[in-house]
Amino acid sequence: MKGDFLLKKKQKSTQLAIRLNQTYLVMKSIYLSFLFVFIQLQTKVEASDAHNILGGRVLSDGAGVPYIAVYIKGTNTGTITDETGQFTLPYGDFDQLVLGVQGLGYKTTFIDLSQDEKEGNLDINIEPDTLLLEQVLVSGSRVGVLRFLPGSVSFINKAQLENTRPVSANEVLRNIAGVHVVEEEGAGLRANIGIRGLDPDKSRNVLMLEDGVPVALAPYGEPEMYFSPNIDRMSGVEVLKGNGSILFGPQTIGGVINYLTPDAPENPEGRLSIRGGDFGFFNSYLEYGGTWNNTGVIMNYSRKQADNFGPTRFLFHDFNTKIQTRFSPVSQMVFKLGVYDENSNATYVGLTQPMYDRGGYDDLRIAPDDELNVRRYSVSINHKYLLSPGLQLNTTAFGYTTTRNWNRQDFTYSSTASNLSGVVHGEPDGYQGSIYLRNSTGQRNRQFEVAGIEPRLQYRYDLGGFIVKTDAGVRYLYERAFEQRVNGIKPGVLSGDLINDEVRTGHAVSAYVQNNIMLSNRLSIMAGLRNENVRYEREILRMGSTDTLITNTTDVFALIPGAGINYNLTDEIGFFAGLHRGFAPPRTKDAISNEGEDLQLDAEKSWNSEIGLRLATGNLSFETAFFHMNFSNQVIPVSESSGGAGTGYVNGGKTLHYGIEASALMDIAGMLPANWKGSLSLSATYVVSEFSSDRYILQKRSLVAGLDDVYVNVKGNRTPYAPDLAINGGFQIELPAGLGLSVTGNYTGSQYTDVLNTDNVYDWIDIHEADSDYQYVQAVTNGRIGKLDSFFITNLNVWYNFSGSGLAINAGVKNITNQRYIATRRPQGIRAGMPRLITAGINYTF
Repeated sequence: MKGDFLLKKKQKSTQLAIRLNQTYLVMKSIYLSFLFVFIQLQTKVEASDAHNILGGRVLSDGAGVPYIAVYIKGTNTGTITDETGQFTLPYGDFDQLVLGVQGLGYKTTFIDLSQDEKEGNLDINIEPDTLLLEQVLVSGSRVGVLRFLPGSVSFINKAQLENTRPVSANEVLRNIAGVHVVEEEGAGLRANIGIRGLDPDKSRNVLMLEDGVPVALAPYGEPEMYFSPNIDRMSGVEVLKGNGSILFGPQTIGGVINYLTPDAPENPEGRLSIRGGDFGFFNSYLEYGGTWNNTGVIMNYSRKQADNFGPTRFLFHDFNTKIQTRFSPVSQMVFKLGVYDENSNATYVGLTQPMYDRGGYDDLRIAPDDELNVRRYSVSINHKYLLSPGLQLNTTAFGYTTTRNWNRQDFTYSSTASNLSGVVHGEPDGYQGSIYLRNSTGQRNRQFEVAGIEPRLQYRYDLGGFIVKTDAGVRYLYERAFEQRVNGIKPGVLSGDLINDEVRTGHAVSAYVQNNIMLSNRLSIMAGLRNENVRYEREILRMGSTDTLITNTTDVFALIPGAGINYNLTDEIGFFAGLHRGFAPPRTKDAISNEGEDLQLDAEKSWNSEIGLRLATGNLSFETAFFHMNFSNQVIPVSESSGGAGTGYVNGGKTLHYGIEASALMDIAGMLPANWKGSLSLSATYVVSEFSSDRYILQKRSLVAGLDDVYVNVKGNRTPYAPDLAINGGFQIELPAGLGLSVTGNYTGSQYTDVLNTDNVYDWIDIHEADSDYQYVQAVTNGRIGKLDSFFITNLNVWYNFSGSGLAINAGVKNITNQRYIATRRPQGIRAGMPRLITAGINYTF
């Protein structure tokens, strides 16, 4: 026994040494690659584009205004005024130089500079704004915000969305450092997003927002993304991964993804987009809006469908209206209304391993009668009111309902099971190599109601000579879920016997305060605290075809602190660091058992820290961060959606996530002919995500009386669906004649799909066949476990704008090389990645 222990200890030590060496080599290679490529290119650009110096002072009522962002519009060149309002700004040889000036509490100002003004000292007068800017700016320049934000943040703007022509948001999100996207059906209807090694199952570890409002089914009780905002109607996407996320909740672990909708244009205008492609893909989008007097309106409608995205057929309609009204110089309101309706043949069952290996099944509709219907109605009102100079009250009220009815045919992997329909798919190789459909269905019907109100105070004031910005607010959120399970006696039926019926209710009150103190134009510190207080109630009305009444409640309370610092060494280089508490509450039906027992399922808690560097010159923007997330308890999914047994989630114990991420964007117009535009982008993430405490998992089940089942310790194993390496790159060029081209490439490293880190299931079948005393849990070929190999996908998009006509055409190719790969083994079997997809479209602006 002692020898076995020492051998295992030695093996663990060897594995750790190998892991640390791999970490060092990967981190070194990432940095050397960034350093070589971008410094070389930067040197060439700077050599061809000598810089001049622009100087001046920003004033308001005759006094200098400190900490105001001054930048050249359309570039990354910018700076911040000092304590007296003075600034200096290097600039290149621009045909047209437009200077932007913006700051918290002041109106954004744009100035077209003449040659004489470029050479002189500028006095720029700005006016106080009656309404303060938001915590994270989403328009204009981000130079001023990033200088005082002690955490990682990424932003995808409207131009990037238009040039990539994404089929879904997944295409643009996977280009962000630290973000891992798992495809489920190719259309992004069910978002599966993980950040920094966290499990991506239905994005439950990421707080998903639209214009700051939650969009998950139930933000506390069931935060899964069975509905995803349509990327076609967005003007941008924010991703916050660091300390700034404590202003939002309840999930503060992985980060925040905030979809941004466009505001109404100043003048009436519209846009029509039509695109089609392979597999019956069709996408149409119509938008119209304008501003009349003090009211702006923008409306849009989208229809998207496909006949065969792999095995998936879908159709959805999406209608939205946004109305903005300014009642007075100190009061304005935004009203939003949305309706979403989707029908698809989405299913849980996927391919078995032999089916995938033999090929020819990738687009097979295994259960053709499966059907998912999603309908969502949403409304929100946001009101901003300036109580006094520097003090603003921002109140948001929102509500939405989501109906998610899913009819799925039952199936089994056993040829001797009862109630078989006679329909068989696949190959009978190995254990569970074929799929046998049954003459029965399970309708999983759920309806969710969510309503909330959140008043937030934003206060900018002087404290002992330092400028302080305080955000403080409170939110009440109500949610209720109605869930029924109805069993039918044959495929496709919409009625049957009511098996389970329950109602889940949640009441949550959260409060937060965050101070950002600007100690100088180079140094700021931030500290904040968030409180989450949740009460769950689960009321079981029917269980297992028997009427009953089981009710219980449970409470969750948490204090979530956070602090950070931002120091700018120069106008171009800055450092940031942050530490905050990660928190995610347990789902209601996991916290309270079917018997009404409070299971004491812990909330997910972690300590998240990061330290990073930002670089912004006239042509290059660069950000890198080391991150470390230490979970005292990570809740592990064993739900059907994650490929488990359908028992929800369980306490998984301690896990550790750490690594490095980096991203860079370079404007290469200086290397191109006159009036050409171009850019290069690169992002990379290396993450170690592993179980860091003892946790014993069943590996083999005894088949002989007197022999015990065997459990193995998974400490040191990688967590599921956490690739260790991801690299993304892009190249974009646009000619003055209107022709443009964009190419992106995405590399995703290998992943394990179970806690035992199963590699090749056929090896385990051989072991099982040689050992008749045990049944090995890894000796299965149902496709749900097994290592995912790395893969690389390349996308291309070209467009041509007909000058002065408002007309543009585009064409794109997704997965140019037509690489075949396994995208996921969830929910219940293999899903092949999308094959090559060719699209073409036309856009008209009027």
